[in-house]
Amino acid sequence: MRRTVSGSTIAAPNSLLDGDDGTEAVPLRTEFTFALPRGYVDEDGNVHRDGSMRLATARDELLPLYDARVRERPEYLSVVLLARVLTRLGSLERITDSVIERLFASDLAFLQDLYRRINQEGHTHALVTCPSCAHSFTIDVSGGRLGES
Repeated sequence: MRRTVSGSTIAAPNSLLDGDDGTEAVPLRTEFTFALPRGYVDEDGNVHRDGSMRLATARDELLPLYDARVRERPEYLSVVLLARVLTRLGSLERITDSVIERLFASDLAFLQDLYRRINQEGHTHALVTCPSCAHSFTIDVSGGRLGES
């Protein structure tokens, strides 16, 4: 069976798609949209905030380890990784290491956290607590807007 999820087509055996109770299980989500806190400012002064990130593959995590920049400075790993897994950022045609290098620090931190959430935890949700009333609730940190799915 083939399914299309967030613009990505995946093939999965029925046992992965069907629940034990006969209902269809939630399909694998491979791409996540986001809105940067500040946005990337290009050479022309245009601000690019909306984008999408795909799940990382083993190859995405292994190839940067052979990059001379990463070997010299291990902290550069996140720059190379993010350039590989970002599939869209505003109207930019390509997302390169140079684009990631020129992000504001808050946007870089946001993308690093999003990468960790979707690749290690499998979701973009975070449990937060209101500082005024101490009520706890879940938010979607990917930046989806009210009413979007």
